[in-house]
Amino acid sequence: MIHRIAPILLAWLCAFSQSAWYDQPYRPQYHFSPRQNWTNDPNGLVYFDSEYHLFYQYNPFGDVWGHMSWGHAVSRDLVHWQELPVALPEENGVMIFTGSTVVDTHNTSGFCTGSKPCMVAVYTGHTPQTPVHAALQTQNLAYSNDHGRTWTKYSGNPVLDLHLSDFRDPHVFWSDQGRRWVMAVALPNDHKVLFYGSPDLRAWERLSEFGPAGAMGGQWECPTLTEVPVMGGRRDTRWVLKVGLNPGGLQGGSGEQYFVGSFDGTRFTNDNPPSTTLWTDYGKDCYCALTFNGMPRTQVPVMMGWMNNWQYAAKVPTQPWRGQMTIPRRLQLRKGPEGLRLVQEPIETVQALRGVHFTWSGVNIPDLNRALMEKIRGQSFELSSTVLGTTGEVGWRLLAGDGKFTTVGYANGEVFVDRTQSGETGFSKDFPARTSAPLVVGNAPLKLTILVDRSTVEVFAMDGLVAMTNLVYQPAPAKGMEFYAVGKPGRITVEGWELKSALK
Repeated sequence: MIHRIAPILLAWLCAFSQSAWYDQPYRPQYHFSPRQNWTNDPNGLVYFDSEYHLFYQYNPFGDVWGHMSWGHAVSRDLVHWQELPVALPEENGVMIFTGSTVVDTHNTSGFCTGSKPCMVAVYTGHTPQTPVHAALQTQNLAYSNDHGRTWTKYSGNPVLDLHLSDFRDPHVFWSDQGRRWVMAVALPNDHKVLFYGSPDLRAWERLSEFGPAGAMGGQWECPTLTEVPVMGGRRDTRWVLKVGLNPGGLQGGSGEQYFVGSFDGTRFTNDNPPSTTLWTDYGKDCYCALTFNGMPRTQVPVMMGWMNNWQYAAKVPTQPWRGQMTIPRRLQLRKGPEGLRLVQEPIETVQALRGVHFTWSGVNIPDLNRALMEKIRGQSFELSSTVLGTTGEVGWRLLAGDGKFTTVGYANGEVFVDRTQSGETGFSKDFPARTSAPLVVGNAPLKLTILVDRSTVEVFAMDGLVAMTNLVYQPAPAKGMEFYAVGKPGRITVEGWELKSALK
């Protein structure tokens, strides 16, 4: 009898342990965060054999930056993640910095065994500065023949070495135009992205460079080059070159810009003048966002970023972990008066977490707020609103409690998120902030989609034309919400859902 009970007891204890590990007050419930310790940039995003792989900058030994290695998690729907052991550990004094992973379908590298494809990671190896040597950053390879569960570092590393202290973050993909692998890699201090080509991932030749252009207030990092469909076009696509900037982001600290153009397999050509600056996210907390390699050609590209800012990442009041990822986002381009602009929409699979449902339409705001509070009671939810007639300020006060709240609103041609009164803000002078983005609504209804997940607020305005990502650390009982308006807006339509945890 004892032997029959033991497995049941063990299973219960494991479930209880997971619930305890992932249920801290600020722990997001449908965004990925590691069980413990520090994480920053997502790395090596790739889809292979029905699994999405998320690698990420990870410190196995603590909750501050250091000992950079690649953590690893897998998912079949981009919402439910299983954390796996460290994939690429720091070794022999060389940290594993940001990079990408590809599926070598035709074994161009020679690393694959048998007739099956293998996974090849291309990453920056970082050797820290010593009293007698400057820091060194080089590009390196590792490969896996068991779906990423174990990895072997290439004995011929590094495969690309310019003898520089700042030369990092390779994004590698297969180019049909060039019939070769292409690498986009940053020269941070020169505000340039270099492009290299290779037939086998081992030997690389320089193809071209891009930059300086756009914003140049800090180092350029984490470049990605992705072919993105144009909405409404018949198989019309353009290429989006995304570049991280730290410091010098629009809202202070780290941020990211993008360029729209063409790529012929050798060179990226910008559609806009070099002075044009386009921002991927207008909040303070989306950085080093990467796209998934290996996606089926019929699917729209998916991007995921690190939800934090280098101004205060080491100070955020979470434990036993620090750092988390944004919701994965589908990418498209939309034609507008000023040209093509990036559109981001939350991954549709998050809808599987929808629970209690709320709908309302009318003009009486007190009635709306009373009805809403009777339905949506959690700290993880999805909220969509459409407002006709936005002549004055309108918006939402969310996660309200103990006199604290976060405001998401629209006024004077701007959509904004104000977290100055959101709760715990004193750990950094750079954290209390009101972030905003220009948004011309005109006579169209104002559309806002808001995803809240305890310590995260992601706003997608006008069907994803503007994205804003911000962390908040609200009081523990803060579950209140209300719609407000200065003036008299027209009809308000609201739909919302409580979102169940993806961790249980």
